Amino acid sequence: MQGNLSTNENESLWRVIAISVVAALGGFLFGFDSGVINGTVDALQITFDSDAVGTGFNVASMLLGCAAGAFFAGSLADRIGRKPILLITAFTFIISAWGSGISSGSAEFVFFRIMGGLAVGAASILAPAYISEVAPSRIRGRLATLQQLMIVLGLFAAFLSNYLIANAAGGAMGEFIAGFRAWQWMFWMEIIPASVFFILLMFIPESPRFLVAAGRTEKAGYVLSLLGTADSSRKIADIQSTLEKDRKPRLSDVISRVSGKIHPIVWIGVGLAALQQFTGINVVFYYGATLWQAAGFTESDALMVNVISGTVNIAFTFVAIALIDKVGRRPLLLIGSLGQAVMLGVMALLFATAGTGTDGRLALEGATGIAALLAANAYIAFFAFSWGPVMWVMLGEMFPNQFRGAALAICGLTQWGANFLITMTFPMLLAGIGLGLSYGIYALFGVIAYIFVRKFIQETKGKSLENLSREHMDL
Repeated sequence: MQGNLSTNENESLWRVIAISVVAALGGFLFGFDSGVINGTVDALQITFDSDAVGTGFNVASMLLGCAAGAFFAGSLADRIGRKPILLITAFTFIISAWGSGISSGSAEFVFFRIMGGLAVGAASILAPAYISEVAPSRIRGRLATLQQLMIVLGLFAAFLSNYLIANAAGGAMGEFIAGFRAWQWMFWMEIIPASVFFILLMFIPESPRFLVAAGRTEKAGYVLSLLGTADSSRKIADIQSTLEKDRKPRLSDVISRVSGKIHPIVWIGVGLAALQQFTGINVVFYYGATLWQAAGFTESDALMVNVISGTVNIAFTFVAIALIDKVGRRPLLLIGSLGQAVMLGVMALLFATAGTGTDGRLALEGATGIAALLAANAYIAFFAFSWGPVMWVMLGEMFPNQFRGAALAICGLTQWGANFLITMTFPMLLAGIGLGLSYGIYALFGVIAYIFVRKFIQETKGKSLENLSREHMDL
């Protein structure tokens, strides 16, 4: 009997892992869609004849869609379910990838990038939330970190795809297959993983916590049994105790009925979401090729640096997976904050003191160039095992069941709004105050992030979502 029980538990665990991997594919597309723009910036500027501000908007326009997608997806997921919204998200990725590649002008391109942004924003909050709602507490952190692993794998795949296509075509503006430009094929490559995501989503169950909130307790019991819950009836009762009776969660639930103000835990989530972006990580991922060319690297070398950075990102995300359920969320955030601040400070100093070449651009020569690359990749490493995955894990688990979707909507809007602000302003900062002072600003936010975590963040490791719900409703 014991042997059979162990076998059943093992089967359930692998089922949870498989379901989590499918949901996390949304993160892969999030990463790919975010990273693919990196190798196309200069080609888009030439194709659409845009200035620095126009180029910045072409790159950042997706983030407007991300903010809207993150905001509305959380509320819609509370109304009609996690799975239907994820399916719509996958289909939107396909349309956006195709449309971005066929665009002949900025307006058309921006439209399809915003559409892609809607999908990225939705995936960014729904995938970790769904995984948190199906995963056992003891491994919830590791499974929710799959989202970040998939994001960095998607970024790496985009960087590698861009590099291979550009090399084969002789540059992003070169002709590739069927006479189309290389930059067009860079976008079209996303159609393949987006289609796989759409198909696999059809085989995963709805979140049991959504089913309980929707009053579909029989179906919830069936899903909980599939996921290995020993006493599904007791678990359903536990979930119900954290919900208001006879109605589904709604956006207004983020406002406390006692104080009449937004629950403090929502503000903490907003702070986490904004600070993840204000240390400038997506400047490296969106503008990596542009940044390193501004520092004196060739286009080919700059694209290769992106591939190296993507590899570092993946490697240290595995470190996060190994540590998050052992060390905890809070210590990783603290170490990551300080590490990012120090490495950004080193980069700021190197860029500020670098010489210039005959063309007026920065020239990072010899040991200075190597030091800048090491500092940049160390910065990515600190982000990859801390703020990259941990923020998404915490947002997926820290909010009470009653308003998880609504709180995620607000935090998603904040995260992508901050991302848009940083991405849109970088070309202007680059032209105005240079790389040195720009990175100095991002380093300062690393220090602020450390102070924020010390003051406001509580550990969530090993606690059930229902226990966290009760704790955080009292904050």
